[in-house]
Amino acid sequence: MKACTLLVPALCLALAACGGPQTPGAKAAHERHEHFKGLGKAFKSLGDELKRDTPDIAKVRQDAATIKGDAGQLRTWFPAGSGPQDGVKTHALAVIWTQPDEFDRAAAKLGDAAAALDAAAVSGDIAAVRGAVPPLGAACKNCHQHFRHKE
Repeated sequence: MKACTLLVPALCLALAACGGPQTPGAKAAHERHEHFKGLGKAFKSLGDELKRDTPDIAKVRQDAATIKGDAGQLRTWFPAGSGPQDGVKTHALAVIWTQPDEFDRAAAKLGDAAAALDAAAVSGDIAAVRGAVPPLGAACKNCHQHFRHKE
């Protein structure tokens, strides 16, 4: 009985600590992480579809539209208070907030590459879609190199 008296409060504290983001900045960082997971999932799905002998153009269009939509929102995923300088655990580097013009240019390149991919997908030209993937990958890589902690 005495063990239960000590165990229950300890478990409650442990669960409270695991309850997810507590501050607005931590919540924004968590949401950002989820957005990037979705973007990565769409990019992987697109890549997998393009490896097929006959890609499903409807699926390609869906993935391209998701990527374009997410890329267009990217800049909003980094609100003030959600960076490492604010004590938030994140893979994002402080340069995003300290040099916002540089980050905005990189985000715009991603948006342009995503728009080109989407236009190719809408056209139904699989060769054009395949040609639009490398510039998109390069835009992603650029941000990872300059704005994200290396893992």
